[in-house]
Amino acid sequence: MTATRRPGRRRSSPASAGADLLLVLWFAFSLFPILWMVLLSLKSRADQTSTYFVFTPTLDNFATVLSEEGARLTSVDFTGALLTSLITSLGAVLLSLAIGVPAAYAAGRWAYRGSGDIMFTILSFRFAPELMVIVPLFVIYNQLGLFDSGAGTIWVLQLVTLPLIVWILRSYFQDMPEELEQAALLDGYTRTRAFLTVALPLVRPGIAASALLAFVFAWNNYVFPLILTGSQNPTVTVAVTRFLGGGGQAFYNLTAAAALIAALPPLLVALSIQRYLVRGLSFGAVKS
Repeated sequence: MTATRRPGRRRSSPASAGADLLLVLWFAFSLFPILWMVLLSLKSRADQTSTYFVFTPTLDNFATVLSEEGARLTSVDFTGALLTSLITSLGAVLLSLAIGVPAAYAAGRWAYRGSGDIMFTILSFRFAPELMVIVPLFVIYNQLGLFDSGAGTIWVLQLVTLPLIVWILRSYFQDMPEELEQAALLDGYTRTRAFLTVALPLVRPGIAASALLAFVFAWNNYVFPLILTGSQNPTVTVAVTRFLGGGGQAFYNLTAAAALIAALPPLLVALSIQRYLVRGLSFGAVKS
């Protein structure tokens, strides 16, 4: 009597076991910097330069980062920097959505000669080196009085978020059947009403996914806030690095604690819209 194999199960082999082991090792190597940052954030100032895994953990570093003592050490209010990053990142995303959603709808619905080149040009603003445009932006911001201002930070961050939103949402509108809008137009809807009541609700997962990615990119941006902001409106990415040299001394434990605090808002936003994010990223969001 011959034995039957259950469907869906595969027999392990040395090659597959070796591949799984390499994958586990790569995963551990990728997570080790995060683990080390967590451990460093729990070390005291005396242990911050040690490489020992055994030490007495403390949560004082997180309290110091958010207190007046942290502001005295770095000359930057970290709590204020968190609020500034939240306002400017959300402002950049909302501005990009207001401009990018109609632009993506037009790009996805109407093709004309040169439309592909225009879309590639829009995307090129996303992967172009930021240092290439930072000098003229610095001159323009000083002349217009936008340097070290919230409005100026929002405006420059939308240069990062807008191309991403337009490129991702364009594929959503391309994948959506045109017959739905045509039926609405036959029922007497205007093009604007058909867009708002038919097309827009169908791409809500895409809007959530692209908005989250844009928020993360805006929150993590470092070069633009570093050059175009000063001591009045620094973002959290700039404020974190101040702990590396505040008062002529590097506080590695405080830097790690500040970095962990700075990573919480994007994580909380991602968890809050996880349902839309999974649907959005699986609905042709990377289609070109």
